[in-house]
Amino acid sequence: MELNEQVGRRLRQLREERGLSLSELARRSGTGKATLSELEAGRRNPTLETLYALTTALGVPLSAALTEPRSAVAAPADPHAAAGPDGAAHAPGAEREGISGAAVTAVLAERFEDADSVTDVFRIRIRSGARQQSAAHIPGTEEQLTVLGGTAVVGDPDRPQTAGPGASAHWRADVPHLYSAPHGDVEAVLFVRYPLPLPPAPVPVAAPTPSPAPPPDAGDGARG
Repeated sequence: MELNEQVGRRLRQLREERGLSLSELARRSGTGKATLSELEAGRRNPTLETLYALTTALGVPLSAALTEPRSAVAAPADPHAAAGPDGAAHAPGAEREGISGAAVTAVLAERFEDADSVTDVFRIRIRSGARQQSAAHIPGTEEQLTVLGGTAVVGDPDRPQTAGPGASAHWRADVPHLYSAPHGDVEAVLFVRYPLPLPPAPVPVAAPTPSPAPPPDAGDGARG
């Protein structure tokens, strides 16, 4: 299965599990309804920014849209599909295609879950001269980047950290944060840690129902 088809199917499953309409998820994530419809149908390749916006609105890690749910492992389907350490099935090669954003291309290498957290591990490339600002992820999310080659400027846009080969940088990812490579391509490993239990996705506040107008005063009617 192609990556766009796998991601589209998972997005629809996650949305329906939460009882959200297409319009409501589009509203929460700031994604166009037509764009979301095409993504769910597998007719559009997701960007990293769009996929993060959708999974954050759904209250799940990014890897939830890139791997099959636990129940899929029990099905006698593809014998080459491997189960991750949390029981999520990885479709062979699909997650290896990578998701690209304005500066970053990320390939899911591993998803690890224990009692305290879910950790997504990505092999990433930050393209030379590019800059990508990521919106806040799920509350409590943290990221750590270990640089393999090049020099990365990452983290808090107001207080960015610089990390070269062999060095690491760590920052809060539940606030806006950036990735950039001002001096050439950067090759790195990114760890994204989400605390468990995951906080519930925000619930929209219903508009107040207007009170019914009071009945007209009987004394205002015509008098006989």
